[in-house]
Amino acid sequence: MLLRRVEEDRGTSHLKRMPNKQKTEIELLKTWALPTAATLGSAVRAKGILQEIQARLSASSKKSVILEGTEVTLVMPAREKAAFNAAAAVIARTVAEADTLPVIPREIQDILTIKTSERHRWLADGRLPSAGTRTVRLAGRARKITFHVFDPKVVEDLLDRGAVDEWREEDAEAKAEKRRRAAYQAKLTRSLKKAGKQKKAAREKTEDPDAKLAGWDAFDLDGLLR
Repeated sequence: MLLRRVEEDRGTSHLKRMPNKQKTEIELLKTWALPTAATLGSAVRAKGILQEIQARLSASSKKSVILEGTEVTLVMPAREKAAFNAAAAVIARTVAEADTLPVIPREIQDILTIKTSERHRWLADGRLPSAGTRTVRLAGRARKITFHVFDPKVVEDLLDRGAVDEWREEDAEAKAEKRRRAAYQAKLTRSLKKAGKQKKAAREKTEDPDAKLAGWDAFDLDGLLR
């Protein structure tokens, strides 16, 4: 059975023995706490950091790392001490630089509580600055995808100053102004169209060879045209 440690220990690994009715097993265990500056309060970001750690580990060590809340734990049997030490070194380095790891789309959406459409719109108009792109291959597929990533310091600043609320207000005002302009343009178009019809009708009436001036019949009866 696996032995789990209750108290947090960031700097040392444990080599412990626990008696069991059937057998005694030795286990190596170490835990690292992810800082708030790294997760930015996002469980999605914490999971992303875990995935980054796993990507840097050997295939045999990936499943030995687990995430519980904001704590990353490495657990291995004592017989794998060399692999444990190597994995622990990788995890320690990754956690140390976790607050500098680029923020990927699903993470920034969770951190800032924004929709995909908002991310695309604000990225396109420059309010949400890109820190570059990353290309990855989808699991089990040959196709690759490329997406924008973001600077964690920039994301933290946007979060702290409530930029998203300001942008939404700006968008709402811009949308209302767009509706007003569209309504005015539609009204102007209708007005011009109506004036054009009236002008055309007047011109056609004037150009009608059968059209008669007022009093023309009386003038004709007087024989003045003969």
